[in-house]
Amino acid sequence: MKKSQNPSAVRSRQEISNALLKLMQKYPYAEISVKQIIMETSLARKTFYLNFSSKDDVLESILNELIREYTEALSKENVDPLTVIFSFCDKNKDLLSLLHKNKMLYLLLIRLNAFLPEYSKTEDMSSNPFVKLMGELEPDYLIAFNVGAIWNVLFKWIDRGMVDSLDSIQETLKKYLKRISV
Repeated sequence: MKKSQNPSAVRSRQEISNALLKLMQKYPYAEISVKQIIMETSLARKTFYLNFSSKDDVLESILNELIREYTEALSKENVDPLTVIFSFCDKNKDLLSLLHKNKMLYLLLIRLNAFLPEYSKTEDMSSNPFVKLMGELEPDYLIAFNVGAIWNVLFKWIDRGMVDSLDSIQETLKKYLKRISV
């Protein structure tokens, strides 16, 4: 279903999304019901179903918005993809932590694996450090390698409680890439 861009509908979707995230701080995702989400908002049940078909649809919408923000940042000229990734994670620590707590980080990885191959067909990938490193590999494999490697590092950071400096992790990865590209 095409989501309305009417300001009232956009506000309703945001309120519903915020309610789900608030509930995820208190309860496991599997235990949260649509009824609970509605009770966290000032909205009617009908409004929920005009915007979403289920709580999974709400979560998918949240993840899609994250990916949209992420790809917008990647689209800016002269950006270092690693810097974008780490800035994105730093900005979204709370949501990443909630997904981790609910053993749902894999959903972000699945969404990225589905979205980024299509995205790469529309963007100049020449600034991507993995493109320079790996040469003429099939783009789908290159993207899978990139997403898997970097996001696994980030998942480890999240698993460790996000106490390590993202700058130091980024520098370690850059040094590693430099070593293996020689």
